[in-house]
Amino acid sequence: MITLRSGFLNQPTSRMLTRVKAVYLYIRENGTVTTTELADEFGTTDRTIQRDLHVLVYNGLVNSPTRGRWKITNKKVKIS
Repeated sequence: MITLRSGFLNQPTSRMLTRVKAVYLYIRENGTVTTTELADEFGTTDRTIQRDLHVLVYNGLVNSPTRGRWKITNKKVKIS
């Protein structure tokens, strides 16, 4: 489940979680994507996207079967 409760988070954390959610939705809508493609799409560095992807991997929402290429998993997600 991806839920944002900005009242409990500071501004940078809220912004990061909003971006992580957007990254997940972008991958879901576009299929397999590269780290560089995500960085270009979101106007960030590859390293920033890698940190965001780490959050998604930790939660079992994305994986990288081929190094540097990302896709969503079959884990059910409720987006709110």
